[in-house]
Amino acid sequence: MLILSHCVLLYSVSLSKQKWLCFAAGLCSLATFKLEPFSSWQSGLVTGTFALQDVLFYGGSGFTIMRCLSFALENYEKKDGNYSFLELLKYNFYLPFFFFGPIMTFDRFHAQVNTPDLTRKEREMWNIRIQAVLHLAAIVVVDVLFHFLYILTIPSDMKLVKQLSDWSLAGLAYSNLVYDWVKAAVMFGVINTVSRLDHLDPPQPPKCITMLYVFAETHFDRGINDWLCKYVYDYLGGNHDNIVKELLATVCTFAVTTLWLGPCHVVYIWSFFNCFGLNFELWVAKFFELEPFASMEAKMSEATSRRIRGVFNAANFWTIILYNVLALNSLDFANLVFKRLLITGFPLSTLSVLFVTYCGVQLIKERERRLALEEEGAEKEKTE
Repeated sequence: MLILSHCVLLYSVSLSKQKWLCFAAGLCSLATFKLEPFSSWQSGLVTGTFALQDVLFYGGSGFTIMRCLSFALENYEKKDGNYSFLELLKYNFYLPFFFFGPIMTFDRFHAQVNTPDLTRKEREMWNIRIQAVLHLAAIVVVDVLFHFLYILTIPSDMKLVKQLSDWSLAGLAYSNLVYDWVKAAVMFGVINTVSRLDHLDPPQPPKCITMLYVFAETHFDRGINDWLCKYVYDYLGGNHDNIVKELLATVCTFAVTTLWLGPCHVVYIWSFFNCFGLNFELWVAKFFELEPFASMEAKMSEATSRRIRGVFNAANFWTIILYNVLALNSLDFANLVFKRLLITGFPLSTLSVLFVTYCGVQLIKERERRLALEEEGAEKEKTE
């Protein structure tokens, strides 16, 4: 009834067709689940106790507000009339997405649910079965890793961590993010497999952390990322080519993200550094568009340009690691990794880790280049 009351409230606000009012009401509703004393008061309204109560309550309520806000904003864009309250209930209470996401924006969900053609592509059911088996195997692997490899608990023992070598410390920081990505990929993969049985095309699992070397592609929940891009980041930032607009877009995006995650000291630091990282990438790109750098790059071969960019991407990769380790573990652990790799470990540990990362980035960039060429060739064949 509590979640339903929030749905009724935000649906009523959506009928006003005022975007600012929809945003204000949605963010205020989200704040009641993330800020005290409102969150404790609403949690007290839930009767009974069970093991996953906090996870399911705050997960379901948080995703509910984001879905209702998407509904309200899409209702604002609807030119003739309003969407019905029943459509909001179908959208919000679709069980596979309800507790853990991913979030599909209402326009996508509404279009897919109301598609009259429900025929499946060739071998689609076979692919769904294969994905289901793979995800079941991945669940077993994650469970084994969780119980026998203490990847997440080791960073909490600072006395033990300080005894590790620089390479071991770097590997531990990297493994923490890989493990978190695997959990997210498995969880969203299972949910996506179930939803595909209902002829939906949900947001894909997150991109592997190893493939991330720019802040613009860094996310562990593609649904939330799509939501933020559609309603905040792309809306305010446009084509993300203007420094002032980009600053405004990133600040607003991470303000909403901070509220979504629950405001606290660590989240504030995480949001600040990721916001800075996004803007810094644009500043560096703009700087190298100036002369004489633009002319120098124009004279280079594509491979040479890619190798030089790879040096910056390797450094960027480790800033992404450090910023997100902060959110997953602790400020003390992130600070230790930073000092050991960049200060006390300089130059041997620093340069050797960056060299290995640089080689990995070059492999990723080459793979992306080949995939782009294959897609371009496929598009040409279609047009012919």
